[in-house]
Amino acid sequence: MAVSTSPACSVSSPSGTLPEPLASLLRECARQRASDLHLAPGQPPLLRRLGKLEPLAAPALEDASLAMLADALLTSKQQALLARDGSLDTALNAAGQRFRLNIFRARGGLGLAFRRLDQHIASLQQLGLPARLAELQQLRDGLVLVCGATGSGKSTTLAALIDGLNRSRALHILTIEDPVEYLHTPARGLVRQRELHTDVPSFEQAVEAALREDPDVILVGEMRNCATLRATLTAAETGHLVFSTLHARDCVGAVERFVGAFPQAEQAGARLQLSLVLQAILAQRLLHGAERLWPVVEVLRRSPAVANLIRNAKPAQLRQVLETGSQLGMQTFDGALADAVARGRISRELAQSSACSPAAFAEKLRGLRHG
Repeated sequence: MAVSTSPACSVSSPSGTLPEPLASLLRECARQRASDLHLAPGQPPLLRRLGKLEPLAAPALEDASLAMLADALLTSKQQALLARDGSLDTALNAAGQRFRLNIFRARGGLGLAFRRLDQHIASLQQLGLPARLAELQQLRDGLVLVCGATGSGKSTTLAALIDGLNRSRALHILTIEDPVEYLHTPARGLVRQRELHTDVPSFEQAVEAALREDPDVILVGEMRNCATLRATLTAAETGHLVFSTLHARDCVGAVERFVGAFPQAEQAGARLQLSLVLQAILAQRLLHGAERLWPVVEVLRRSPAVANLIRNAKPAQLRQVLETGSQLGMQTFDGALADAVARGRISRELAQSSACSPAAFAEKLRGLRHG
């Protein structure tokens, strides 16, 4: 693909008009259904398709060109935040798609990473997520955590859950995001989306303010510090259904990370609060099938045993509950891998190399072969 050098293209961006050749690059990203576009000084533009970076047939970009792009994409307030923090998240519409953009400083220059977001919000079924996750859309209160590494599809899963609530129930749904990624149109519910640094100064202040705004459901895009964790627990304790994300590899790690974020003197209280409000933890990874990425999800659901282990600081024993809790909608990551193989979504070789317990998983695969 050769980059166009036609005149500036008028599209929606944080500051107005998006210049060429960036508009051409974003169109190509959309056309190829790539997940990401990367711009770095001294390198040609790169697309990520099915997890692999591929260079485009376009000239290498210079520091000055990237600085000009940043000036065109950001408002003066955003430029000040970038200068202060060294990185910035925002979002823009281009090429009939919505993109999340992270601009960051590296070795004195700028890097730009665009994540393509489908305008259509896929359902849980379309995403290939476990059917029983639809039960989470019937909850009245409590806390649901969606965990995983960056790029594991947490935002997409949350968007599907919120969209299902919006379409099925007459609720006031309030989201707090950095940036707003998927745009929700009110259906049966009323959806209001607030963006960090544009509408609210911080996650914790936005959550505290939300308690006075009569929400039924609150989405906290990310819990970055102890203050946000406290505010989120309070919201869940006071009768709201709260969804949020956490960077953790698995469900057990999510519990440990959540409680560990509090000062030592507060951890016993945090464990008690979490045991009372936690409804579910989803720990998600994306694996490459032949034609698309598939989510593989470990699921921990609320039960008396789960609450007791959290309250008594025995998170390691949650692994046994996960392995025996399938009737409650729980599943281990290796169980989810086996299901993905049985459905023909991923190869046996990929599943085996991704398993948490390779020897035990090999037995599962042998069972599938003879089943």
